[in-house]
Amino acid sequence: MPPESDAARIPLPRPGAGQTRARLAEILRVDHAGEFGAVEIYRAQKAVFRGRRGHEGITEDLTEMQGHEAVHLARFQELLTQHRVRPTALLPFWRVAAHALGAGTALMGDKAAHACTEAVETVIGEHYDRQIAEIRERDPELAAELTRFRDEELAHKDHAIEHGAHEAPAYRLLSAVIQTGCRAAIKIAEKV
Repeated sequence: MPPESDAARIPLPRPGAGQTRARLAEILRVDHAGEFGAVEIYRAQKAVFRGRRGHEGITEDLTEMQGHEAVHLARFQELLTQHRVRPTALLPFWRVAAHALGAGTALMGDKAAHACTEAVETVIGEHYDRQIAEIRERDPELAAELTRFRDEELAHKDHAIEHGAHEAPAYRLLSAVIQTGCRAAIKIAEKV
């Protein structure tokens, strides 16, 4: 089966008044939820590694990456307010799920924590690519912001790979489970 083209993955405009605004609300809601989840994953991973001898480097890396995610989250919070869009109703669930994912992968070790980052950022990079293609002409300013955020997410992915993500225990299974969960979370957060 041939790979799906980028054009085939971009949602078609919906007919009817207010649909552009509805789609913008979905984009902002899901991106806010994703950045919220990323901050919580890194927070949980840091809690596991903090103070453990031999984990100072990864703790510093996680702190830096969490800082990037916090900037993205703050921007999406501003955009939600500006456009009068409610966040996902599932934020309490996302907090618990993100903490479980972050703590669980950190307890498996540095390489599993990096595998988590790589898996999440792979899906997020693809997600941002689709959004950027969709809104590039309609909202070039937001597309430029999403491009910058995507590039920072992909830098996190590259960093994780460089630091042994692929050497994590049961890497393929771990990555597949995390990516599947991320894709499901994206679909749910757009609507709920």
